[in-house]
Amino acid sequence: MWRNIASNAISFLVVALFMVGGVIIWGRSEYTSAGPLDQAICLQVKPGSTMRRVSGDLAEQGAVSSAAIFRMGADYEEKTSLLKAGSFLVEPGSSMSQIVETVTKGGASTCGTEVVYRIGVNRVSVQVRELDPATGRFVERAEFNPQADEAPEVYTQTLAQADTRFRIALAEGVTSWQIIDAMKSMDLLEGEAGEVPAEGTLAPDSYEVRPGDDRAAVIARMLAAQEARLAEAWEARDPDLPIASPEELLTLASIIEKETGVAEERRQVSSVFVNRLNQGMRLQTDPTVIYGITRGEGVLGRGLRRSELRAETPWNTYVIDGLPPTPIANPGRASLMAAAQPDESEYIFFVADGTGGHAFAVTLAEHNANVARWRQIEAERGAAAAGNASTGGTD
Repeated sequence: MWRNIASNAISFLVVALFMVGGVIIWGRSEYTSAGPLDQAICLQVKPGSTMRRVSGDLAEQGAVSSAAIFRMGADYEEKTSLLKAGSFLVEPGSSMSQIVETVTKGGASTCGTEVVYRIGVNRVSVQVRELDPATGRFVERAEFNPQADEAPEVYTQTLAQADTRFRIALAEGVTSWQIIDAMKSMDLLEGEAGEVPAEGTLAPDSYEVRPGDDRAAVIARMLAAQEARLAEAWEARDPDLPIASPEELLTLASIIEKETGVAEERRQVSSVFVNRLNQGMRLQTDPTVIYGITRGEGVLGRGLRRSELRAETPWNTYVIDGLPPTPIANPGRASLMAAAQPDESEYIFFVADGTGGHAFAVTLAEHNANVARWRQIEAERGAAAAGNASTGGTD
């Protein structure tokens, strides 16, 4: 009898072990398999939240099939204590394992509300926007000029939210003075900005910042980024460039940046200036003349006068030979690489073509024909504008 009891106990134990093993295998499969979410969501993890609360939120939003398995998986991977506060984008079909990784790996929030401080060539603005998880696009909630407008209530409310992300976005071609002047008005930052850095030494890019960050520390990041980019471009430069130093390369890149907003043209524009330098011709570029007038402190806001084109300033490339003594703006990475690796061309002239780009020419006769076409376009546009003004048209 005891033998039968022992045999039955062993059989029961084996069956139980198989059942437990099956449950474990099933649970692991549930944890790592694609989840039930069919539309992206923005998961908010508030400061002080627990994995139990997060798992409950996920279950309510249909992102996980089992809150318990989600918690057990996080415990098994020893990630429960690594939960981070923030707003995190959960993609459709994300597994529990992927969601646990998202909310525990740290770093900035990936969705929710974002405040972007944009420093552009012509304007400064603060944009409050929110990511729509369903479309993956940002929806603007407010925009204002921090140097002239009163901050809207939505901005003030956003500053107080723990999961809000903040960025400073520098446009390519903005000057160092413009950057420092704008940063002084950012109530998000603390500390003094210090002296205006040398022209061209701040990298146009998007910088993540946090409330209370020191202005000088943020500027140091911009300086370090541009230094690294310049070193990269200098290392990759063509060996026969008529450029003697990284500083001259930076200056050439800044001129390229201000001369064209068409990405595909940068190397062509660069080839024109390199060809002129090789032939001992003056660069004769308007942006350098403008910099000689403004010193980068704001926008000229009008056309150049003939007297200004003839005026002797260190930056007037209609008067001086070679490059000006300093950059005239902060160039982006693409313009730095265009200066380092220009197209191979025989072009020595270019002029606007009416499309936002330029018409390039090898000979003066070709250039004069291009200029004539541009003058005609200007005249037609002027006549159209005058006609609209006289009739009250807005087309």
